[in-house]
This record gives sequence, C-alpha cells and structure tokens, in this order.
Amino acid sequence: MPSPQTETPGPELQSPKEAEEPQTPAQGSRRTSSRKEPNAHRKDGTRLGLGSLRQAFSRASQRALTQVSKEDTGLFRRSSCSLFRSFRQALDEGPATGHSQATPEVPSGVMNGVNQQASTGAASEELKPEAEGKSVADLITERQLLAAFEQLLRLETLLVAEKASRTFEQDPTAFARRAMDVCLHYDGLAAEIRAIVRETLDSDGVDAAALAELARVVNAEEEAHPSPPDDGDFLRTPRRWRQHWEEAVRRSAQERVRRPGAGWASGEAEGASGLAQLLAELGGLVRRDLQKVRQEVQPAYAAAGFPAWEVYLRAFHSAVAQRLQELARDARGCEQLYVLLDWAANVYGSPDFLGAPGLALPAEPLPPLLAPDVWARLESDYTSFLEAKIASCFDSILQLEQSHWAAAEVPEVLQGLYQAPLSMDVHMLVAEHVKAAGAISAELEATTLRICTRALGLFVPRFEKAFLASEAVSEPHLGAYINACEELRTSLLSRFPGTQEELEKPLVTATCSFQKHLLQGLQRELQPLFRVVCTRDWLTQDWLHPLMDKVVTFAGHLQRVARPRAQETLQEVHRFVVREYLARALRPRERFRGMERMHGSQKMSRDAQAISDTFQGLGSEATWLDQAIQCVAEILGETYKDDIQRHLETLIRSYPDIRRDHILAILALRRLGRRRNQHLLQHSQDLLRAAAGVAGAEAPRGHVLFEEIKVPSAMAVLITCV
Repeated sequence: MPSPQTETPGPELQSPKEAEEPQTPAQGSRRTSSRKEPNAHRKDGTRLGLGSLRQAFSRASQRALTQVSKEDTGLFRRSSCSLFRSFRQALDEGPATGHSQATPEVPSGVMNGVNQQASTGAASEELKPEAEGKSVADLITERQLLAAFEQLLRLETLLVAEKASRTFEQDPTAFARRAMDVCLHYDGLAAEIRAIVRETLDSDGVDAAALAELARVVNAEEEAHPSPPDDGDFLRTPRRWRQHWEEAVRRSAQERVRRPGAGWASGEAEGASGLAQLLAELGGLVRRDLQKVRQEVQPAYAAAGFPAWEVYLRAFHSAVAQRLQELARDARGCEQLYVLLDWAANVYGSPDFLGAPGLALPAEPLPPLLAPDVWARLESDYTSFLEAKIASCFDSILQLEQSHWAAAEVPEVLQGLYQAPLSMDVHMLVAEHVKAAGAISAELEATTLRICTRALGLFVPRFEKAFLASEAVSEPHLGAYINACEELRTSLLSRFPGTQEELEKPLVTATCSFQKHLLQGLQRELQPLFRVVCTRDWLTQDWLHPLMDKVVTFAGHLQRVARPRAQETLQEVHRFVVREYLARALRPRERFRGMERMHGSQKMSRDAQAISDTFQGLGSEATWLDQAIQCVAEILGETYKDDIQRHLETLIRSYPDIRRDHILAILALRRLGRRRNQHLLQHSQDLLRAAAGVAGAEAPRGHVLFEEIKVPSAMAVLITCV
C-alpha cells in the first residue's frame, strides 16, 4: 500500500442541531430525525489513507461505547473488529495510488444514542424505514424488533449486492460507513434483546408484547439464515439471535442467584446459621423466578411458538450449581458442610422444586447440581469433621456424668427403673447424626453409622473405667448404668440391625462388668457371715436371718433394674449363697458326732428350706439350686445307711458338675467306715462315668455349682483311713 497523502479533515456527519446537543443514554428518551443531511464526502475517486480510516473508526467506536451499557461492549468490539477488517479489505480493493485522499466521515445512527441518521445519501436513505418514517434506531427503541431486523436484513442484503457489483470501487469509505451503520444497529438490536431478558425477571410484571416480538425476531433470523454463508463475509454471517438470547438468559440467571448473601463469608460468627439463611434466600429467589417463568414468561414466548421453559430451567440450574460450588470452597466445619449437602440433596433436589404442573422436566436430564468429584469431596470433608465432632460429644457426655458423680446425685427412678441420662444422650447422638446423614445419601448414612459405632466402642470402656475408679460406685448407680447399656443395646440394634457386632460387644461387656461389680459388693458383705456354718455356734444361732435381710435389701435395688439383667443378677446371688454354704459344709471347721450330727442335719435342712423360700419369694427362677443343700443334709442325718446311695444318685443326676472329690468330702461328714465308703465311692464313680458318656450330660448353661467349690484332695486319704 502506498504511503497516505496529506489528509484534509472534513466535518462529522451530523445535522447542525444534532451537533449542538449531547447524546442521550441508551434507555432514555431517544430523539430521531427524518431530515437528510447533505453528503459531505467528496467523490473525487481518490483512495483514503489507512490512518484517516482508523481515526474515523476510533471516533465512531468511542461514540458507540458511550451509548451502550458495559455488558454490551464485548459484542460491540467483536463487531467493530470485523468491521475494521472490512475497512482494510475495502481499501485494498480501492482505486490505484496517486490520487488525493478524500476526507473521512464518521458513520452515524448508532443504537441507543443516535438522534439522526447521518451518512452518505444512499446510506441515509437506506437506514430509514419507508413505513411511518421511522429510523432503525427508533424501531429498536420502541421495541419493534422484527421491523428493525427486517429492515437491517434488507440493508445488509443490498450492501452485499452493491459490494459484489463493485459499486464502491471509487468510494470505499462509503461502504465502510454503511457497513458500520448496519453493524452497530445489529449490536443495538442485540443489546435491546439482552435488556428485555434482564428486565423480564427484574421487574414486577412481564412485557408480553416485547417477549413475543423477541421470539419473532429469533424465528425470522433462523428462517433468513438457515445456515452460515460460504464466503465468510462478516455482514452475511448470521447473528444467531437464539444464541444471544440464551446467553442473555444465562447471564440474567447468574446475576439473580448472586444477589442473596453477596457479602457472606465462611468465617463469620453466624457460621452454619448464616449459610443456611443464605441458601434459604437463594432457594426462595429461584423458586419465585421459576414460578414467574412458568406462569408469565413461558406463555408469552409460547404465543409466538418459542419454548422458553427449558432454557430458563437449565440457565438457573447452571447458575445455582456455580454458586453452590463457590460456597462449597469457602465452607468450613461440620455444620456448614452439612447445610450445603442437605440443601443440595433435600431442598433443591426435591421433586417439586424444579418441576411444575403442565411443565415437565427436560427430556435430557439436567446434570448433577454438584459434580461427582465435588460431592465426594464435600462428603469426605464432612465425615472427617464428623469424626472429631462425635468424639468431642462423647467426651462431653463423660464429663457430664462425672459432674453427677462429684455431686453425689442419686439416679432418678422413672417407671420403676433407675435412669441415667447416659442412654438418652448416646442414643440421640447416634440416631440424630445417622438420620441426618441418611437424608442426604445412603452411602453417607452407612459411613456415619460406622463412625458412631466405632466411637461408641471406644467410649464405653473409657466410661466404665472412669466410673469404677470413682467414689460414686453404688447399687443405684450400677443399676442405672446396667439399664443404660441394656437400653442402648436394645434400641440401637433394633434401629440399626446391621451393626450388631460393633454395638453389642462393647455394651454387653460393660453390662457384665457392672453386674460383676454389683455382685461383688454384696458378696463382700455376705462372705463373713458364712464362717459360722457347720460350727457349734451355728447349731444354736439364727445366723441366716441377717444374711437374708441383706439379700432382700439387695433385691430391692434389682427391682429397679431391667428384668433380664435383674433376673440374671438375682440368680447369681442365689447361686452364690448356696455355693458358699456348701463350701463351708464340705470343709467344716468342726466335725459332729452322734446327736450333734443329727442336730446339724436338721439345721442344714431348715436353712436349705429358708434359702429356697426366700429366693422364691424374691422371684428367683433358679429352682435347680434347691436340692443341693437338702441332699447333703439328708446324707448327714440319714439313719438308714443303705439310703445314702440313693441320695448320692440324686445329687449326681441333679448336678452333673459334681466330681469325685466332692463325693469324698460329703462321705467324710458321716464317717461310715472304710468298706462302706469304698462301696459308695465306687458306685458314685460309675454313675459319674456313665453321666460323662451321655451326650449333653454337661451342666446346663449357668448351672454350675460344685465345679466352683474347692475341697482338699487329701480327703480321700482321710476316708480310706477311717
């Protein structure tokens, strides 16, 4: 290209009156004029310099930028860049160098601010509609979008045809001016479409006429340009109004969902409550907007055969997803993470949030609100925080119980049973967290249940150790904690049957430990009272009454313990009393002869009956213990020695755990003589061997008595020597 010639500046294409008045804003009142300005361009057939065209383009671009909103500058720049490329093309196709340059003129008629159409004579005529004498700018301002588009389409077609016929060879700047006018009016039309879309949700009502007009423009453009042209000319490339409209809908939705909680930060004092309020406001706004689309916007578009519901639905879905991911990045702590997960799964994810009567969801499913990796990260972060929170809650429960011990508080009695807040606290802790997680997903529910059961398994031994080491160990407290463990085991296992192994083992272990300590306290009180058994003082004293009084008092506490555990404990007390009595009788401190032996037999028989009656009255179901002391008493006082074998047979059949040493100890009470003792011992051994060979001859579960009674092994030598 040759170097440009000296440039003679010319006047801008404005009427005198227009030059005096400032340009008005895009959405303000717009003044148009149908007056034609004289063409100031000197048609001398010379070629314009590139610098002059750039200067003219810069002035026109600046005017356009001041008259369109900031959100429209991107599209304007894209159109302007294309136009500048056409400038260069037009210059390259111009006349040969050496001619003097014409004065460049600035194209006028820019949307949202041009008061009068200024161009060459041909351009000025073309940009004015013949009907009603309105300019394209006026039509756009009055939102007669279809008429504006049809006129621009005619101008575009004419301009392309003139260019193809080499009309602008002698005056390339005329093509540039007219092309810029068409381009900027297209930009203005796009800006007006975005404004209509933005106002649709921002305003109280809906401009149904504007929406229908917008839909007709989209349909008209698609009919006019069913496919892009092959020559790549920027003027003939279709604007794709549907894409502009969809982008405007997406932008509107994004602006709307960013309004609630614009200044929210995760570190604020309100924490989860602030986030919950933000999401509540967001949900309310989206519901209201979609409801407006269903009831007002969709019918207005549908009147022109233009479906809008799915576009709005996907736009809001995408905007909410983007907003939620931003909030997820800033969420901190277990509570905030749960609020996000719960809102996404149960509020936004509810069937009636997006659906509506008469407006089905799209045929192609909406993508997940949160991407799978984002959702997995949120759940992982939540469970990590939850583990620490659950452990902290169990620590708080232990501290609360310790405060009760320090205050020497007696457990409450509710519905006849000792109660400890432990069971309710633990049950609520586990059940509420598992239920909350289950409301989000089955996977999170299973993970939360595992966390709770693992934490409970660690807590129970700690609690047991802390309690037994405290000074609060007593029958009421032990009874209360036996009840608490039993209640937890029953309630949690019935609610979460899949956790039997994890939950039952620590709770059963703790229950047995509390039962053991409960029994040990009574045993320590009763043990000294058995020392008098089978002594001469025993023959004359009522030693059993104080022992049974202690048993009855203890049984009173057991009445406030859950029945299965209370019955087990009462039977253990019953077994302990019978076992200790026999242990003293088989290792007597004094041996009776003659009448003392008969008195001892009678005394033992009365004691056996009193013990049986007492425990039967207390509700003990261990009736299998009743014959043990009675059989020994009968052997001790049997006057017909041949019947001793019958009593031994009864004893062996009733108590399969009896052994040879026990038989020897019982026979030693009678001093029957070596031959009779050997005969009875041999017969008893035969019975024991026969019983051991029978399947199932072992003592029933819990029916252990003689096995726990220790007798001297030297008794056999003593009997043999008698």
